[in-house]
Amino acid sequence: MTIDSHQHFWKFDPIRDAWIDNSMKVLRQDFLPEDLRPILAENGIDACIAVQADQSEEETHFLLQCAIQNDFIKGVVGWLDLQAENIEERLTHFSKDPLLKGLRHIVQAEKDNNFVLNPAFQDGISKLEAFGLSYDILVYPQQLPASIELVRNFPNQIFILDHIAKPSISESMDRNWLENITRLAENENVFCKLSGMVTETKDFKWREKDIQIFIKEVVQAFGIDRVMFGSDWPVCLLAAEYQQVTKIIQNFFLDFSKEEIQKVMGGNAIKAYNL
Repeated sequence: MTIDSHQHFWKFDPIRDAWIDNSMKVLRQDFLPEDLRPILAENGIDACIAVQADQSEEETHFLLQCAIQNDFIKGVVGWLDLQAENIEERLTHFSKDPLLKGLRHIVQAEKDNNFVLNPAFQDGISKLEAFGLSYDILVYPQQLPASIELVRNFPNQIFILDHIAKPSISESMDRNWLENITRLAENENVFCKLSGMVTETKDFKWREKDIQIFIKEVVQAFGIDRVMFGSDWPVCLLAAEYQQVTKIIQNFFLDFSKEEIQKVMGGNAIKAYNL
């Protein structure tokens, strides 16, 4: 089964979705399962994982409802307040739905680069394993050192790094990013999504050869068993069509074995998200 491990749905709300400013006009509309279904079919993708874009329980309910109504959505990465005193109660409530596979917090928006090391946040993370839930790490490069410490603190918890930690693809490779990616990958409980790269470029102008350089380093660090394809649709539309994003990944792995390609294009997502 081929799986897009990272995409979003939303009913556009200009107040709630204020992060989608006028420079992102293409995103200022609804993006729903009925919009994605034909795109997946056209690109030979069987299924997907829906990932939260808003930090609310309403968002988690919305995505789970999408998944219940559309069988090609095999799992949801939702949001719950991991720092809440009643987090265990909320986990108990939401985990009754087997389509909830993990949680994510938009850490990239936190001003404190050490946010994930806050005792209350770590307490929330400590409860996920018992519920069989993964945690998606969404950070910028400067937040990687704290993320490395986080994953080391919870060696039995499955973590998935989103968007290779969002390095600047158009610039020469940041050696600090590379060093931290390598250190993060030393922890075998961490997977990495090959996603969100076309939009980490200057003016959304990308060259495939630049992206391939970063993919090469990530694959070398994590190995073929812990990397997975993700489109980041519809955010990717700021810079590229779905087919273009898919093709970048397919082109990189052209000379890999059929078994290895299957891992990247679905098998590793199945394993990480317990699909």
